[in-house]
Amino acid sequence: MEVRLAFDCRSTADIARMHVAATFMNAFVNAGFGQDKLITAGSESTRSWLFRNKKHRKTSVAASLGLILLWDVDAGLAQIDKYFDSNDNHVIAGALLAVGIIACGIKDDSVPALDRLANYINEEDASIRIGAIMGLGLAYAGSQNGRIHSLLSPILEDLTAPLDVLAFTAISLGLVFVGSGNQIVANSIISSITMDRSEAELSNPLLRFLPLGVGLVFLGKKGSCEETAELTDVFHKKLRKCFDLTLRSLAYAGTRDVEKVQNLLAYCEELTKEESDAEGDTHQGTAVIGIALVAMAEEVGLDMAIQSLKCLLKYEEQNIRRAVPLSLALLFISNPKVNVMDTLSGLSHDTDSGVAMCAIISLGLIGAGTNNAQIASMLQGLAKHYSKEGSLLFCVRIAQGLLHLGKGLLTLSPYHSNHLLLSPTHLAGIITVLCACLDMKSIILGDYPYVLYFLVLAMQPRMLMTLDENLEPLAVAVRVGQPVRTCTTPVVLAAEHAELLTEKYIPLSPVLEGFVILKENPHYLEEH
Repeated sequence: MEVRLAFDCRSTADIARMHVAATFMNAFVNAGFGQDKLITAGSESTRSWLFRNKKHRKTSVAASLGLILLWDVDAGLAQIDKYFDSNDNHVIAGALLAVGIIACGIKDDSVPALDRLANYINEEDASIRIGAIMGLGLAYAGSQNGRIHSLLSPILEDLTAPLDVLAFTAISLGLVFVGSGNQIVANSIISSITMDRSEAELSNPLLRFLPLGVGLVFLGKKGSCEETAELTDVFHKKLRKCFDLTLRSLAYAGTRDVEKVQNLLAYCEELTKEESDAEGDTHQGTAVIGIALVAMAEEVGLDMAIQSLKCLLKYEEQNIRRAVPLSLALLFISNPKVNVMDTLSGLSHDTDSGVAMCAIISLGLIGAGTNNAQIASMLQGLAKHYSKEGSLLFCVRIAQGLLHLGKGLLTLSPYHSNHLLLSPTHLAGIITVLCACLDMKSIILGDYPYVLYFLVLAMQPRMLMTLDENLEPLAVAVRVGQPVRTCTTPVVLAAEHAELLTEKYIPLSPVLEGFVILKENPHYLEEH
């Protein structure tokens, strides 16, 4: 599949922004394929494309090589090594981030990512530090590696560290210890939240990453977060509500706790206009995404959650309206439904550009890796409609890249085991990107577009393969989908599951962390 990277932006659109949009689009489409026609085509071609960009955009371009070489540690690290000799700090930062991306999800102690990245976390240049810190978070997400904590916790205690370095340090620690409930790690992050902040820092959208880091540590831990939640009295008043909402939403993620959903809805309904003006940028969107977080993973309650979110669109507060499409994306990620597509399509033409941008990104998220023809048609129309709007066209290109993720062979769904279990690490990557999208203009369209690479945590193949006991491919007949189709493995699955064609049906997950291994004995399936 070839995805055209030409731009329809004819006059006022930012050409530099379109270059980085093309980079992300190309990286998502070719994720895991090891080669492409933009970055890996040749050294001169890569150098030309890299140096068409400046500053943080160079970081995004260099890091995209990691996504193209995803999971290929040996060959990938060899190709990235040359970027460490660059005189440009942003290129080095991108190379560090690429190392983390390549090693993401690899469970092998021999991977040399830690030693490479650890050497750069105390550099003077903030961009290099962020690249190394993000790389550690991606490479060791969910590992609960104590050495990572010993490396990163001193940064959180550094009074001279820039806010963006602190923010990404908190996120990386949250990812490494996601769902662990580790109070020591949580206290390390909280120590940076309690520091005295200037008004400029308190209004910085990156500040919400600090409570998010704590929330990730307690992801799915419910009651064990109560002791930490009581610490809000020592926070600045602008952070108290944000911390509480973030912590409780993540702690009850996937629990389907009706009372928590009602509390979040009541909070949105009771919020006055004065409160919206004073604190809305910090925590209103968090409450809306929290509704989807708690209600997700339940098929029966999805329709009710959709209706609740649609009701929130009636409010005038733009921060609430901008979070609604992101919440819908979380509920139906890599699982496009017609009614959700129609809602997001309408919001993509909203008069508020923030709502429109979030809706466009959400279209890409619900269709991620599916090659859905209806969403592709919608995005093509949006590309023409916003051909002279640089920011909105950027979002369209990102959504198109996500739609064709891995050329249709990857998914962002955080579920596994026939949709019964939720992966904390996968969900953490999605939540981090959604929180960044709450302030699209300052983060994604600002100096930190590479936040989108946190989605690599949720990427996984959506292919069902069966192997024999010698790890050789074994063709097996399976039934797939509700309008039952009989296929022979390997087969690409969407949100449905497959059943082996035996007298005793064995349901197989649409997303597997490994392969299904079967015996060659024809009676093995019936016996087991």
